[in-house]
Amino acid sequence: MDSSFLNRVYQAHKDCRQSPPSAQVIEFFNQLMGVLFPNYSTSPIQNIDELGDAFEVLRKKMNLLIVESGDDKTVAFFDQLPEIYELLQKDIEATFKGDPAAVSHAEVVRSYPGFYAIAAYRIAHLMLQLGIDILPRIITENAHSKTGVDIHPGARIGEYFCIDHGTGIVIGETTVIGNWVKVYQGVTLGALSVNKEDAMVKRHPTIEDNVVIYAGATILGGNTVVGHHSVVGGNVWLTRSIPAESRIYYKAEMHNEDKPDVIIVKQD
Repeated sequence: MDSSFLNRVYQAHKDCRQSPPSAQVIEFFNQLMGVLFPNYSTSPIQNIDELGDAFEVLRKKMNLLIVESGDDKTVAFFDQLPEIYELLQKDIEATFKGDPAAVSHAEVVRSYPGFYAIAAYRIAHLMLQLGIDILPRIITENAHSKTGVDIHPGARIGEYFCIDHGTGIVIGETTVIGNWVKVYQGVTLGALSVNKEDAMVKRHPTIEDNVVIYAGATILGGNTVVGHHSVVGGNVWLTRSIPAESRIYYKAEMHNEDKPDVIIVKQD
């Protein structure tokens, strides 16, 4: 084999700092979910001492995964974990209230892909805020592969967030979402530009409180704001701001091919 190629690849190995195996990161996240939510666990914890031991095991595992720093970030993560737990309880409540098919909170935790994606995001977002590298994207991309929901850990999402169905949702890095927002499948909260020089600017939209975004809607741009208590209908393409309490719908007309001048379906 060509020696210059070997030297180039070998140099890449020398330059690459140690990185935790993705499988171990995902295992840590799933074990954390099992400790936080007994409905997610195959062996619920029996007493307080056992619960304390379980968190200590997780703390040690996380400290081994964070190869670029010492114990400080791990301590900070577990200190702030109660806040994440409370946020997730509110997300469970929002999902239960927002989906008529949901029969219990336990069902939401155990089987809803939207909740799994939200939980992955909230854990990863805290890690990112603490300056932890690599782990946040591994966690959210694992959730992406499992659920079809792609939430960048850098997004800012408020309380009582509900994802219904979920498949095909994309929420970009600089998206800001308020409280009591509900998002259906196929929604994109994205950027108007993918230029690398825009990496440090706000590229994704702001969604204010009490907004519902229906399936297939695309909302783009860092200056685009969806005002509170608005409804964005299915398949809407939105690149400009809309005021509070707006109702934005896509209007389509279907024509019979044999009688092209006759409208047979009209959607308002």
